[in-house]
Amino acid sequence: MAGPRPASSTRSRPPGATRWKELALANPGGWFDLATEDTGEVPVRLFLTPALLEEAGEGVYPQIVNATRFPGTRLVAITPDVHVGYGVPVGSVILTDATGGAVAMGPVGFDIGCGMVSARSEVPAGRATPEKRLAFNRAVLGRVAMGAGAASRTPLRRLERPEFEAICRGGAAHYVERYGSRFDRHRAERDRIPVDDSWEVPWGGPGRPERGIPQLGSLGGGNHFIELQESIEAGTLFVQVHTGSRGFGHGLATNYFELARAERPGVITNLDLGYFTPDSIHHRAYLNAVAAGANFAIVNRMVIAEEVGAAFEETFGEPLELVYEISHNLVQRETHPEFGDVHVHRKGATRAFPAGHPALAGTMWAERGHPVLIPGSNLDLSFILRPLPGAVASGYSVNHGAGRRLSRSAAMQQLDQTAIDAEYRSRGIVVNADGRVPLDEAGPAYKSSQEVIGAVVAAGLAEIEHRLRPLASLKAADARPRPARREAPGR
Repeated sequence: MAGPRPASSTRSRPPGATRWKELALANPGGWFDLATEDTGEVPVRLFLTPALLEEAGEGVYPQIVNATRFPGTRLVAITPDVHVGYGVPVGSVILTDATGGAVAMGPVGFDIGCGMVSARSEVPAGRATPEKRLAFNRAVLGRVAMGAGAASRTPLRRLERPEFEAICRGGAAHYVERYGSRFDRHRAERDRIPVDDSWEVPWGGPGRPERGIPQLGSLGGGNHFIELQESIEAGTLFVQVHTGSRGFGHGLATNYFELARAERPGVITNLDLGYFTPDSIHHRAYLNAVAAGANFAIVNRMVIAEEVGAAFEETFGEPLELVYEISHNLVQRETHPEFGDVHVHRKGATRAFPAGHPALAGTMWAERGHPVLIPGSNLDLSFILRPLPGAVASGYSVNHGAGRRLSRSAAMQQLDQTAIDAEYRSRGIVVNADGRVPLDEAGPAYKSSQEVIGAVVAAGLAEIEHRLRPLASLKAADARPRPARREAPGR
């Protein structure tokens, strides 16, 4: 299917950039419709409150325009955690025609299949004393490696390549059959995404996906975390884990980003806006790479959840039960009532299938819809939602978190370490084992999760099932403050 060329740069200023917020029209359904000279005939739906729309950075609009310009785009939905990303916004859902449209790469990103795990217990939250919170963190730190490039602390770090490939092709189904599991996988979104037997992992390619082999079972850095929480509704302890496909997924993405640019050098001048259409020799291979990266991420979350479950039982004497495990940062073929067969790209967004959705037939979620796991910052509430029929308007998708309001560099420069650490201590939130909060991941760097969830509820996309208050947080401290820039003489 022919379509308009993607915008060539995320830094260009489309004609409507100065007044796009004025052109956003409130829809009775609870969102804003955006139609400008730049977006053409593609419907753009902004699932934002008026305050979140006003707060959206100026760099978001050119990236919305980019999202509309992939060949065969049928819908762009913007979730309330939206902020500037690579090529397209983090917090965007892009539906493209499945028969001739693009499979876009920026809307999947480098952390293929990143996602969430939530587990619950019958342990009353009152048992999580400050001493127990610290003990839990120390127990997890002894089992789970954190940080960019960190290798796993589990025996999986020594996997031979054939077994690693078997996991990336077979996902959790292969892992459970080979190694077993303490959790009921029927409560997960999926065990695996099929990978063609003929597809070969591009070992030694530009992204070096082999660097992910020793990382299976490690958390990583950035916004990945492990958090001990109290359910306000249940009064018991929950745990959430957020992580993805580590160096393996990043390596696969890098390889195919380069192939997309080489295939269309006159069209794809910006690496972030690469795509493949069905006539490309790389189209099917990229979908296989997404599947393999997602399978790694599913197993990675599973392995970490196993270790966290062991640490929880060691600390509190009782087991954890899986609530749900779900991926985001994917492109999947789905059928939508309004747009037909489409490829749904969820960049920093997560699936939200309500009761009765055909994809849930035969699962335990068919009559209620599956849980949706939405973390806030580690100073704010997280949420477990239940999708509603209104989610059809957003491509059956909602936000995957609260969304950044400060970039990492801005947070490192603007936030005071002593004041931030003191605020966490005053709230009783134990961070890692030393109480030092990674500034680029501190609460003030993120939007209010309550306002973001308010936009979801107001649009009828989902309803709240649990509000989760942070008690203990585990995050890698990868970022470092930048040295102050010297003033030129006379300034």
